[in-house]
Amino acid sequence: MNSKLEADRVRRRTSYEQLRNIEERIERNVRLYAGQPENVIAHRIEELQNEWSTERLLETKVSTLMLIGAVLGLAGNRKWLLLSGVAAGFLLQHAITGWCPPVQIYRQFGFRTRCEIEREIYALKAVRGDFKDVPAEPGKSKSAPVKQILEAVKA
Repeated sequence: MNSKLEADRVRRRTSYEQLRNIEERIERNVRLYAGQPENVIAHRIEELQNEWSTERLLETKVSTLMLIGAVLGLAGNRKWLLLSGVAAGFLLQHAITGWCPPVQIYRQFGFRTRCEIEREIYALKAVRGDFKDVPAEPGKSKSAPVKQILEAVKA
């Protein structure tokens, strides 16, 4: 499944208020950086590329809980294996439906999907002028700067 569809699954299960807050945050950030020098925008893009998405956070925390549960279950009380089972259940639920209780909590704390982060990145690249050499109409230029386009959208 591509990342856009994956993000849409998370967004469909996010409250309207949280989505509005995320969209306002993206707009506010783009407005803030729109008047900044190119090096400041480049630094912000680098920060965004390193920002943890809801998916990365979930995968990291769940795998950590699964490992802790397995180690404690094998080394001590077998009841700890339940922790691994519950964590694996959350991960499976997220894989199937795009939602699980931890994701809802992460969204409340402002964590965004990778697609939401990339929207801000591409908006900042547009503000910076990365797309200015891309032909507006595909038929106008026989030698479309494909390499430049791909370089501009590289996340």
